[in-house]
Amino acid sequence: MNTLEKLSILADAAKYDASCASSGAGKRHSLGKGGGVGSTEGMGICHSYTPDGRCVSLLKILLTNFCIYDCAYCVNRVSSNVRRARFATDEVVRLTLDFYKRNYIEGLFLSSGIIRSGDYTMEQLVEVARCLREDHQFRGYIHLKTIPEASPELLAAAGRYADRLSINVELPTESGLGALAPEKSARGIRGAMGQLRWRIDESKDARRAKTPTRAKPPRFAPAGQSTQMIVGADGADDRDVLDASVALYGNYRLRRVYYSAFSPIPDASKVLPLKAPPLVREHRLYQADWLLRFYGFEVDEIAPRTPAGAAMLDLEVDPKLAWALRHPECFPVDLNTAPKERLLRVPGLGTRNVKRILAARRHGALRLDDLARLRSPLRKLLPFVQVADHHPRGALDRPDRLRAQLAPSPRQAGLFG
Repeated sequence: MNTLEKLSILADAAKYDASCASSGAGKRHSLGKGGGVGSTEGMGICHSYTPDGRCVSLLKILLTNFCIYDCAYCVNRVSSNVRRARFATDEVVRLTLDFYKRNYIEGLFLSSGIIRSGDYTMEQLVEVARCLREDHQFRGYIHLKTIPEASPELLAAAGRYADRLSINVELPTESGLGALAPEKSARGIRGAMGQLRWRIDESKDARRAKTPTRAKPPRFAPAGQSTQMIVGADGADDRDVLDASVALYGNYRLRRVYYSAFSPIPDASKVLPLKAPPLVREHRLYQADWLLRFYGFEVDEIAPRTPAGAAMLDLEVDPKLAWALRHPECFPVDLNTAPKERLLRVPGLGTRNVKRILAARRHGALRLDDLARLRSPLRKLLPFVQVADHHPRGALDRPDRLRAQLAPSPRQAGLFG
């Protein structure tokens, strides 16, 4: 099998992993003076798109799709009847350099099935990164998917060469992981995440504490760590997903939790659902994740548990609007006097526009014309706010009617489904 045939198989096999953003990498000056190949910043990236619409700006491949595990939701599981391939480490290095020099990519996202053992696989991944950094002075972005079962020494080596590391938690609950991936351990995954957090924090502290007479300490995974959860493969509801995310952000300081809607796979296990969840569910989880991290919301507010059953996000309206419609007593919000915390809860206002409002109202009372200049969606915004020349006047007396007005049409909603 030639390299192009392998690339076709192993790039396609990597499309199920969503956690490949390159934000937060910064410059790489620690590799020495002089030249070098690549950069973690700048333009000139040729973006490609996976069949399900995700934008990929990295060479995103698996080292191999052989795997000794039999996770029910994974197309590359050992019992799957798929075409297999495996790159040699020097092939991945050559592909990365060739693609970068042709301006197709800005870096490498490398994952792998487990071959022989976690340590053996991790050694291969680390060798690719080492060769790029040390032998070819590659200064572009590298994201390595790390193997939880690998030794601490290999995880430490991975962080020296990669900008970002990630370990997939796979599923939101320990019971779900036990049912669909019994060979994997939730405790082992979180233990490896804890190691990465400790090393990242230690590296940052050491660099902050450096003295003029000492060399700058090496960086460890400067873009942090991330993870991915599969949504819809098991019975976990959206509350379970968000609870897991909050714990991951708090315990391991993750840069991102990525949500990937389960996609039916060939020769699927009977324990899996026959249909994929609507993609809008994945979209709503990303919106809810943003509210938890940047808008001061709690999980209880976004996905409250009810006696009726599973706590799921509303698919017709975004989570902030859904919360506002459940709490009309909190509105209207006076944009000229309300504190930042209340402004952030107004549907249609993002963090940037909240900053603009706080700055603008120091110079005079805000009016409707000022809101138009914010380029916020006025149709969504006006029922929830008041300014000098606007009051919603009973718009919130009938939240059900307001919801019907603000919910997208069936045709628009179908774009996400």
